[in-house]
Amino acid sequence: MTEYGRGQGPEPWHPDDPLYGDGGWGGQQAAQQAQQSYGGQQHYPQQPQQQYGDWDTGEQHGYGDQPYPQYDQYGQQYAPQQHQQPQHPQHQQPQHPQHQAPQQHQQQYDQNGWPTGSYPQDPYAGGPQDPYAQQPASYGGEQSDHYSTAEAYPPPEPPGRRRPEPEREPEPQTDWDPGPDQGEHAFFAGGDDEDGRDGEPDDRRGRGERRGGGDRRGGGRERKRRSGLACLVVVAVLGGGLAGVSYFGYQFYQDRFGSAPDFAGSGNGEQVTVTIPKGSGGYAIGQVLKKMGVVKSVDAFVAAQAANPDGKNIQDGVYTLQKEMSAASAVELMLSPESRDNLIIAEGKRNAAVYELIDARLEVKKGTTAKVAETKWKTLGLPDWAVNHPDVKDPLEGFLFPSSYAVAKGQKPEDVLKQMVARATEKYESLDFETKAKSLGLEGPWELVTVASLVQAEGKTHDDFRKMSEVIYNRLKPTNTETNQKLQFDSSFNYLKGQSEIDISESEINSNTDPYNTYTNKGLPPGPIGNPGDDAVKAALDPTSDGWIYFVATDGMDKTEFARNIEEHQKLVDKFNASRKN
Repeated sequence: MTEYGRGQGPEPWHPDDPLYGDGGWGGQQAAQQAQQSYGGQQHYPQQPQQQYGDWDTGEQHGYGDQPYPQYDQYGQQYAPQQHQQPQHPQHQQPQHPQHQAPQQHQQQYDQNGWPTGSYPQDPYAGGPQDPYAQQPASYGGEQSDHYSTAEAYPPPEPPGRRRPEPEREPEPQTDWDPGPDQGEHAFFAGGDDEDGRDGEPDDRRGRGERRGGGDRRGGGRERKRRSGLACLVVVAVLGGGLAGVSYFGYQFYQDRFGSAPDFAGSGNGEQVTVTIPKGSGGYAIGQVLKKMGVVKSVDAFVAAQAANPDGKNIQDGVYTLQKEMSAASAVELMLSPESRDNLIIAEGKRNAAVYELIDARLEVKKGTTAKVAETKWKTLGLPDWAVNHPDVKDPLEGFLFPSSYAVAKGQKPEDVLKQMVARATEKYESLDFETKAKSLGLEGPWELVTVASLVQAEGKTHDDFRKMSEVIYNRLKPTNTETNQKLQFDSSFNYLKGQSEIDISESEINSNTDPYNTYTNKGLPPGPIGNPGDDAVKAALDPTSDGWIYFVATDGMDKTEFARNIEEHQKLVDKFNASRKN
């Protein structure tokens, strides 16, 4: 047997061998007998080395891109002659198997004892029966040795030297195998537990211990066991998660389908003062009430406000309520005048009366607020178009807008006045008074406020306001021949006098030439004569167009009738006089 496993024997090479199918020992022996020796030395005709290539394309590649080592008949390994030697082109020989030139057999070895150099003959060249014998050999200089690295598989061995692959030992089975690693999960294992392991047989220990290579802490490695504390932690976590899911689920159900939390009854008797800011809606009011302890939840108040037909009429201001009221009772009390702790300015109220109300609410000396208005009116926030008008008795007249204001003891009069002026200015600017005044034939927004104050003073009901507005505009026209552009309103004379009289003698009125007397002066008075409300303001912007120019309060109080000419007007006067006699 040769060193590479080529010996006489009946068995061919193993099918897994890369050179399987080359004819075995017999084919090589027959080929050697036909060779002649030269120069006392046996030489072999050079054969192209076997290789396996791509059958489809015809390209031939060395099997595995690696030339196999060759051996002579004495078992000595040598390298086959390459087809090309680029470094010695003068020694290149044409290669024909039947006319191979003889070459001297020289043996060289590298440092590892492997032969180097070229040899004249390949003793294992295939015969004619080898279908791979005529294929050109691979180029050793261009191929890497895949068996030379530490990670490579060992080279093939002859069948006689091959050892059977050792069988793997079966994995020992433990009593409890919860997972693919045949060991307990680290979460349930007590890593520091070292009791009760010394007497346990080796075949009962888990695979993880064998992999670890022995005891980690000096003694024998201990068996893992379940930790009671870990189980308690798992139970606590699962229980807490279940409780959390239940709580949030309940809250979700309550928010979507359940009724909002609410108190029962009309309160616990403890009063509280609540201030509702301007422009607050249902949710904003509910938040204030909840913060002050009046209602239990915002949603309960919003639902109660929506259920009450007058719920949207709740205004800003100061309310006196009780704590722990049901939402419905809180809504009802806020709609009642009894709960209002605000300073309420009525529509048409003159400034002189407003000043007195402010003094009383602030508990200051009478006349204090009037003095502030007289001396500081320029610093209270009037718009530019509302200043520097001649003959005006009170520059703030018409700008203390009728509404509800949160006024309490301790505030300064100027702060209260600023709040009222700001409310009026906001209202007039929101209605675009500057533009609308010109379209109505007025000189500016100041005159429009004056018209609105006259409508408020002369109109008895809200249904009269638009007709009264038309009367004013018709009497101001230059074409008016009925009154010659004189308004002839008792309300302006009463403002001048600081009174509210119905029976005014003609001699008294006709003898007074004050600019506010519309019986003796054409056009509008120098300024507003009161504070018009929202309806009067809107009526001044949108008068009727029915030709009204006269009006009479036929019952002397609440009923006002209108006429288009002097004849109709006289009939209304007679009706008024008849009611006075009765």
